[in-house]
Amino acid sequence: MVNLTYSKNRILPTAEELPSSDETPVDNQLQNDIPNLLLSLLADIWADRDDWYFGVDMAVYYNPDEPAIVPDGFLAIGVKHDTGERGRLSYVLWAEENIMPILSLEVVSERYNSEYEDKLADYQALGVLYYAIYNPFSGRRGRFKHRQRLEVYRLIAGKYELLPTENHQVWLPEIGLALGYEKGEHIAWYREWLYWYDPSGNRYLTANEKLANAEAIANQERLIANQERLAKQKAEELQLQTEQKAQRLMEKLREMGINPEEM
Repeated sequence: MVNLTYSKNRILPTAEELPSSDETPVDNQLQNDIPNLLLSLLADIWADRDDWYFGVDMAVYYNPDEPAIVPDGFLAIGVKHDTGERGRLSYVLWAEENIMPILSLEVVSERYNSEYEDKLADYQALGVLYYAIYNPFSGRRGRFKHRQRLEVYRLIAGKYELLPTENHQVWLPEIGLALGYEKGEHIAWYREWLYWYDPSGNRYLTANEKLANAEAIANQERLIANQERLAKQKAEELQLQTEQKAQRLMEKLREMGINPEEM
């Protein structure tokens, strides 16, 4: 059970004085790649906002006398995104006006790390509003057989309750986005990824997808313009041929002693 209480009169350590990591390596690539994809999407979705921060594999300090918790990813709203050239070394709660992250994310790996038990209890005790668990091994035999691919819990009366998933998405009203999953390509890797979705359930595109769409639209516009140019050219050629035929007919009529203008 986490301890959020400490003396308010003591001089509290700064981020520079605290370890910036628990030095535990991630178990697999997805634990970095999935949160970093969500971060890059938010950087585009909220490009005009400076009141949020998304940490990836970063220590969250909630008590100077307790070890940090290190989620695979977490989102805090109401804090400055830009904290200077160096940025954050870790997320120190007392240096962030005690603004608790609104969402913590854990990606289950082959080496199970109690995401459904100990970590859930820790985030619940901390008061993190949403706790999301993405499990690429759901449906397999053993401990993950009956687990959903994505489980999102909301803190209600101090206890986590599993939220319903619709079309592989879970709406998070306090964030104004839905978290969900589907297959796609990211960093040249086609697999299932977590994405953000708008209120209508439309997925926010990655920068590469936007670029590809823009190129496809530009190519389509060039194709249409070329087709219109060819159609115009063909129409002009047909008109010229018609005029030339008419001119030849008039010349033949004159050769026959017939004035075309009197016809």
